[in-house]
Amino acid sequence: MTTTTEPTVLALDDEPGILRLIKLELAMEGFSVVTAPDGATALSMLESEHPDIALLDVVVPDMSGLDVMRQMRERSNIPVILLTAKGAGEDKVRGLELGADDYISKPFSPEELTARVRAVLRRTRGAGDEKGVIRINDVEIDLDRRLVKRGDKLLALTRTEWMLLEHLASNAGKLLLNRALLSKVWGPEYWDDLQYLRVWISRLRRKLEADPAHPQLIKTFQGVGYMLDDGSGIHRNDDDAVESDELPAEPELAGE
Repeated sequence: MTTTTEPTVLALDDEPGILRLIKLELAMEGFSVVTAPDGATALSMLESEHPDIALLDVVVPDMSGLDVMRQMRERSNIPVILLTAKGAGEDKVRGLELGADDYISKPFSPEELTARVRAVLRRTRGAGDEKGVIRINDVEIDLDRRLVKRGDKLLALTRTEWMLLEHLASNAGKLLLNRALLSKVWGPEYWDDLQYLRVWISRLRRKLEADPAHPQLIKTFQGVGYMLDDGSGIHRNDDDAVESDELPAEPELAGE
């Protein structure tokens, strides 16, 4: 079992060269790295090594990286970055829908690998300071206990879903710009990845909204941002202010 206090990365890939690259790069950057050539070994290492984050190749011989992630999610809240083939758009979207925290397309540079790992660890370890309970219609968001209920049902959110909802709920009734949401939830390197934000907003709506196709809770301001509508009216968040010509005078509310 790993006893180091350095963040431990579990890397799954059936290509020895890729595993060597990952281990060399991340070890040089101060991480402890354990590697697995197949899904069964990766799942075993989850129990024995207690890694802080997992890098999972989507295509491995014994089971797909998505299947490995699904089983990991049943045992742990470990953040997961998927390694996907360049242009494999379906794998990326499906991975995000299943709860992956990020993805990296192969081939990738060592610098990108380190940046992505640090970004995911930073945002998954960061905790918001906002406190209290937000109640909107039949949805209750407990920011202290990090619990979400719809009616009497306790909702299961992934770590990333919670972080996005937490930021929206902490600013309920305020319009949050796309760039601000991406930067604050995922990190500044994601500020222009609007499709990424849309995927996660869609995931939240499927869990929170009575009719996700016609959302009443999370409102879209087309081309501008999102707001958790608490019924208090539309407000700009001063912390996320931009030049006035970037905001339409009367933004149109619409679902994704």
